[in-house]
Amino acid sequence: MGKGPVTRYKVEVLDGETTSRREDVVVTEEPLELRLEWPGRPAEPLTVTMRTPGSDFELAAGFCLGEGFAVRPDAIRTVAYCTDVKLTREQQFNTVTVSFDGPPDREPPQRYGVTSAACGVCGQQSLDELAEREYAPVDPVEVPLDVVLRLPDLLREAQPTFGRTGGLHAAGLFTADGRKVVVKEDVGRHNAVDKVIGWTVLNQHSRKGLVLTLSGRAGYELVQKSVAAGIGMIVAVGAPSSLAVDLARRFGVTLAGFTRGARCVIYSSPERILR
Repeated sequence: MGKGPVTRYKVEVLDGETTSRREDVVVTEEPLELRLEWPGRPAEPLTVTMRTPGSDFELAAGFCLGEGFAVRPDAIRTVAYCTDVKLTREQQFNTVTVSFDGPPDREPPQRYGVTSAACGVCGQQSLDELAEREYAPVDPVEVPLDVVLRLPDLLREAQPTFGRTGGLHAAGLFTADGRKVVVKEDVGRHNAVDKVIGWTVLNQHSRKGLVLTLSGRAGYELVQKSVAAGIGMIVAVGAPSSLAVDLARRFGVTLAGFTRGARCVIYSSPERILR
C-alpha cells in the first residue's frame, strides 16, 4: 500500500537552554493524480493535487461532483487505483482512475495541472463560468443555534490525526440535530470537503438536510463545492471570503463563520439558524 496519513521523523527540540531529541509525527503530504475514462476514451490524466493519503476514492468522487463531471448519481461506474505497469507500486497508489458510464456530465478541460494543498481547484475561471453550470438554489435547512455552536467541537472530537500532528484540516457532514454523518481530514481544506462529499456519492447517501462543518476558513471554492452538492448550510470555525459570501447569498446557502464558543457570525440566510 501507499503511505499512511502520518510520517515519523527523528527531531531535535530546542526549548530555552534545553535540547532534547525525540520522534515526531508529521502529517503526510503526497501527490495524487486523477485520471478520467469512459467508453471510447482511455484513461487520461486530469489533475494532480497534494493530499494526505486516505479516502482517495472519496476525494476523487467528490472532486468530480464538485467540478460538474458527475452530476447524475450513477454517472461514476468505478473508482480504482491505477494498475499501469509503467508505474512503480508507490506511484500506483498515488494515481486514481474514475470510470464513467458514458461521457461526463460536463466536458473536462484538457488538463488542470498541479495544485497545492493550500488552495483548492475550483475549476472555473470566473463566477460567470460557474453560472453557466446552471446550479439551482440549494434546499434550505434549518438548524437550532445551540447545534450550530456545538458543531466545531463535534468536528474536533472526530479528528484523530489532527490530535497527533496538529497539521490537518477537517470537514464533516452533520444532521440538523447534530449527529455526525461523516468526517474526513486532509492537509488541504478543499480535499477534506471533497472526501466527505465523495463519501456520500460512493455510499449513495442523501445530502439533503445536512450541514457542512469546516475546521478553518470558508473560501469560495468550498462554498462552490457545497452548492454543487446541494448542501444548504456551512458552519466554519474561521472567516469567509467575499466571494464565498456572494456565492452563498446567490444560491441560498446559510453561511456562518467565526463559530467558536457561544459566538458565530451569520453572513447569509440568518433566518435558518433557529433561536
